[in-house]
Amino acid sequence: MTAVSATVPNVTFKTRVRDESIGGDNPFRWQDVTSDEIFKGKKVVLFSLPGAFTPTCSSTHLPGYDEKYQQLIDKGVDEVYCLSVNDAFSMFQWAQRLDVKNVKMLPDGNGDFTRLMGMLVKKENLGFGERSWRYSMYVENGEIKQLFAEPGMMDNCPEDPFTCSDVGTMLGYLEQQ
Repeated sequence: MTAVSATVPNVTFKTRVRDESIGGDNPFRWQDVTSDEIFKGKKVVLFSLPGAFTPTCSSTHLPGYDEKYQQLIDKGVDEVYCLSVNDAFSMFQWAQRLDVKNVKMLPDGNGDFTRLMGMLVKKENLGFGERSWRYSMYVENGEIKQLFAEPGMMDNCPEDPFTCSDVGTMLGYLEQQ
């Protein structure tokens, strides 16, 4: 657990959004979304994980936040985002597969946000390349108020710890505020 007084990186995310005016079998278009659009004037919980379709991310991390979404909103949170160093197509299909109803998926395909957060790690031992370290944070108006980063990052830990970035830890923090 880390108390932080920093602002989120200013980046542009490449996302895909549904646009019914397009019609056809693929009613989606590209949309750039900036950090300001996500965080400015809002209370946001963002959690980041190593990858779409991976075991802990799929069985526990993302489903936990989606399941407890309303409890987070009840604590004053405006939005909940799941970020991963994956492309928009993978993030969309992963959310579909897990039947995610509430959490917004945020693809960091080039790892720009993750790199500027200082959370980009090498996962070559798994054939993943560079990925995000597992963490969660509470952000108010772009200012990081609390960051829960899993242990071992500085050692470029080959493991994938999941001890403090879970939704229960975040809810515990918000209950104390």
